[in-house]
Amino acid sequence: MRWENLTVESGGNLPKDAALFGADAVTTRTFDTPEFHGITFHEIRAKSIVNRVPGASRMPFEWTVNPYRGCTHACVYCFARKTHSYLDLDTGLGFDSQIVVKVNAPELLRRHLGSRRWLGDHIAMGTNVDCYQRAEGRYQLMPGIIAALRDHANPFSILTKGTLILRDLDLLKQAAAVTEVGISVSVGFTDHELWRTVEPGTPAPERRLDAVRTLSEHGIDCGVLMAPVIPFLGDDPSQLRATVRAIAASGATSVTPLVLHLRPGAREWFMSWLAHHHPYLVRRYEQLYAEGAYAPKWYQRRITRQVHELAEEYGIGPTRAGMPRRIPAPAEPAVPEPTQLTLL
Repeated sequence: MRWENLTVESGGNLPKDAALFGADAVTTRTFDTPEFHGITFHEIRAKSIVNRVPGASRMPFEWTVNPYRGCTHACVYCFARKTHSYLDLDTGLGFDSQIVVKVNAPELLRRHLGSRRWLGDHIAMGTNVDCYQRAEGRYQLMPGIIAALRDHANPFSILTKGTLILRDLDLLKQAAAVTEVGISVSVGFTDHELWRTVEPGTPAPERRLDAVRTLSEHGIDCGVLMAPVIPFLGDDPSQLRATVRAIAASGATSVTPLVLHLRPGAREWFMSWLAHHHPYLVRRYEQLYAEGAYAPKWYQRRITRQVHELAEEYGIGPTRAGMPRRIPAPAEPAVPEPTQLTLL
């Protein structure tokens, strides 16, 4: 496994201080329970947890924290799939079932926030893989992470498809009382047939919107990232209307649409899925994404215009000045640095 080249004791190309973790830091566990059937957890003691977003990225934030690598949500379009190949892990089923867990993430973050060199910049979470995926129910890393951010009054934001975030409601309220906290839930569509095939490991869309409603009822503003809007499967005007209507009814403070993008790693897996489930669309996708990972600007603008018009109709709009910071629609996914074990 390529991990051997990334340890302190390795003779690989990375300098010693660039190691992701020690050679003895990996423990592999498989839990024979219905909830985690077929899933293997690689527990590691990471060397660092706060990842700097590369300067070339167009992300609207500079720092991220990712306690997990790989994701049991198993979204067929997930752009973070490519990062599994950095450890010689499969980017298809392996990404869905081989989960790297940074078991020391809370203590590492607390230590980092207490450093004199740290200036208290905004930290984004859930922008690669979901920090509230099913594994979080077992490892419970987020309470320690949020507590550390609260104790240092460090601003942060969370993007999730997981309803498990409600477990940490009290901690989020405490953090919001002392610093800027932005919460966004991802709901790209409300079509159940589409959900079951492209996001098989996630809570149903209506359950995610229930989470938005609960957060709002407890005084925590929550926006919705309407992502991804999937061409030819989830972009019919009636589908867009149904989704925006449901988002507005949930009490979300904003809705931000994001059209599906297919980066290397995710593209191959998605196209394989498409050929199996919707072979008649393969050629149309090849044409739509002929220029690269992103749909043409004209298509993105059309979807954005339609969603914004619907949002205005239902009394919900884009994030306004003065509102808590949220996770904007990412123009380009962040790529992890080689010196850290990070990923969404």
